[in-house]
Amino acid sequence: MARLPEGALMQRAAAGLAAACAALLAGRGPVPAVRPGRGPGVYGARVVLLVGAGGNGGDALYAGARLARRGAGVAALLLAPGKAHRGGLTALAAAGGEIIETAEETATDPAYAAHWHHVERMLTRADLVVDGITGLGGRGGLRTGAARLAHAAEADKVPVVAVDLPSGIDADTGEVHGPAVTADLTVTFGTHKPGLLVDPAREHAGTVRLIDIGLDLPGPAAAEALQHADVAALLPRPAPESDKYRRGVVGICAGSARYPGAAVLCVHGALRTGAGAVRYAGPGDQAVVARFPETLVSSGLPSEAGRVQAWVVGPGLGEDEEAGRRVADVLAQDVPVLVDADGLRFLDRDRLRARTAPTLLTPHAGEAARLLGVEREHVEAARLTSVRRLASEYGATVLLKGSTTLVAAPDESMPVRVNATGTPWLATAGSGDVLSGVAGSLLAAGLSARDAASAGAYLHGLAARHAADGAPVDAQDVAGALPAAWRDVKRG
Repeated sequence: MARLPEGALMQRAAAGLAAACAALLAGRGPVPAVRPGRGPGVYGARVVLLVGAGGNGGDALYAGARLARRGAGVAALLLAPGKAHRGGLTALAAAGGEIIETAEETATDPAYAAHWHHVERMLTRADLVVDGITGLGGRGGLRTGAARLAHAAEADKVPVVAVDLPSGIDADTGEVHGPAVTADLTVTFGTHKPGLLVDPAREHAGTVRLIDIGLDLPGPAAAEALQHADVAALLPRPAPESDKYRRGVVGICAGSARYPGAAVLCVHGALRTGAGAVRYAGPGDQAVVARFPETLVSSGLPSEAGRVQAWVVGPGLGEDEEAGRRVADVLAQDVPVLVDADGLRFLDRDRLRARTAPTLLTPHAGEAARLLGVEREHVEAARLTSVRRLASEYGATVLLKGSTTLVAAPDESMPVRVNATGTPWLATAGSGDVLSGVAGSLLAAGLSARDAASAGAYLHGLAARHAADGAPVDAQDVAGALPAAWRDVKRG
């Protein structure tokens, strides 16, 4: 801001915001944006701006002025009339926009009941609502008046565009501590904010569109999301002189008499992700070899199975003494180890931190809560904080499964990785067993724990998209679609 003329960044943001709103009104956005009986476009559209005291309110006002000059009927509801952006107000008034003082402190005053009823009706009749209530500095949920307006728009399914981020979410953590705007489209500026990538806040953001306004960003980032090219660069590729051992042998200690399917699914994921060979050690050996005869099976302890480059331990292993013995046997080996599901029950924090080889933990929210000694609801509400804490306390890389998959390294200076693929159809029995096999195979191929977890989650989510195509899938479908996901990534 010091290097540019005053207001330059805001004008760039407003131009991008107005263009996104115009595209949505013309039917080129993430939701149907016009009411029945009225043709698409900006001219004649009814746009309501929710304007707070910060810069996001200024962005909304300037964008509203641009839309008004193109023929939209624009009204700005000022929740903090004395603190609204002066230049933005002047621009909107000059463009013919309507400015209505709707001060937050009057929301519960009976003397203003008719006024609030009027502005709520304006929202329900609008073609588009622009959320410029709070900005990056906002903390906690929306106050009463703002929450009323957000609810009125949401209840009548009016398309909502959030300026930079939905008001009421925490930009830095992805946490939501009270009422928050639920947007159909978030137009964010300069860079993505962690809260736009991490649940529960991500669910409030809708489709996110990034507008470059010329910022030079400081580093390092708090979070990052890999794209196809990033993952393609990580995936192993066999050389002409490769053999099955050079490509990586992954050991799998999973399954039990009660859950033999976990072993089969884990092996399936590993074989479909390029492992040169899979060694299986456990009581599910007959089920595994019947389904995948190429697997090298044994029923003894993992340390007796032969040489491997990495181990996966835990899926479907059970909770008895024998399961604990197998987990301890795997963790005693000086190779990278992925611990999932039942294996997480037998972790000793101090022994884990003393390992010299990398360890990758892959808990869901309930398992993470048990490891941290907190309630599951705490992990789900503070996913970014929880995955960082887990990685730090256990000295391991952690892949936290869930609606947003997060990968954190024990080195706190490294950005948390947020997986951008996946589908709600992945919430199916056995899909986590497949993911363990996928990430374990990549560990055996030589990827770091952080890269194996990140690329594994990316491929796993992408495979689920390929398999589902809008319909339910099971874990075997996901494993079977891994080659298609791999090819998709390599094609870019």
